Amino acid sequence: MTHESTIKKVILYVEENLDKPLTLENIASQSHFSKYHFHRIFQSSIGMTVTEYIRLRRLANASSALLYTNERILDIALYYQFESQESFTRAFKEVYKLPPGKYRKIMSDVIKNKEEPNMESKVKGWFLSGSNPFNYEMGVDYEVVHQGKASGYLKSKTVSDSSEFATMMQTFKANQFVGKRIKLSCFMCTEDVETDAGMWMRVDDTMGEVLQFDNMSNRPIKGTTNWSHYSIILDVPDQSAVISFGIILSGQGTVWADQFTFEEVDESVPTTNLEVYGELLEEPVNLSFEEDIGCKEV
Repeated sequence: MTHESTIKKVILYVEENLDKPLTLENIASQSHFSKYHFHRIFQSSIGMTVTEYIRLRRLANASSALLYTNERILDIALYYQFESQESFTRAFKEVYKLPPGKYRKIMSDVIKNKEEPNMESKVKGWFLSGSNPFNYEMGVDYEVVHQGKASGYLKSKTVSDSSEFATMMQTFKANQFVGKRIKLSCFMCTEDVETDAGMWMRVDDTMGEVLQFDNMSNRPIKGTTNWSHYSIILDVPDQSAVISFGIILSGQGTVWADQFTFEEVDESVPTTNLEVYGELLEEPVNLSFEEDIGCKEV
């Protein structure tokens, strides 16, 4: 996809430097584009300016610090490059609708009430599925957050086999997207992912046949990674009935996701459809398994 690797590189740079001064010039230099061209492609891909993105990420990290540390509000403000506690309070209140001190008090109580032991996590609109869902856990995380107050997570609990997997997913009617090309995006980060993790989406017809599908199997996320932006682009043919999507985790580890968005894109944007379930071929191919491979000297 156009500029995707550039956007990922820039987001990683931002994530690693949220506690340092960041300017459009030094961020754009990471992309090797002019700052004006970079500004356009970043806003087109992420849906906000890089300045807005940095501000929201700093506020998200600050909100986590308010809840999970005893640092003074002034120290948190200065650490995340706000000029004063007053400017931090104004910015924080605009996004979180509460001043930092009150947010710390109210949300700390809310989180404590949610951290009751031996309770099955419930996440509105989402359900847990997969080959071994009972070996995994999904839930809402108030500490590891990309923007806002919370993120969703999927993590292994009693997984012993790398072939096991689970997905945190949703399914909805395709009506509003029929005949369109759509882009599903979200931010994800991972910790100790042994096999792989990713996002997925599929489009089915009324008989349950798969029309379009992508599970990022050709670009999996492994190991421990910082927040980055990921996208899937699929067509929704006229016969489409259902769209399913979610995050998937194979083997052990944890994956977090935040800010899922759906948007229509034009046909100049290439799809990521894996064509695993594509149309029938006209005739059998590669029967000797020797097509399109490099010749090896014997």
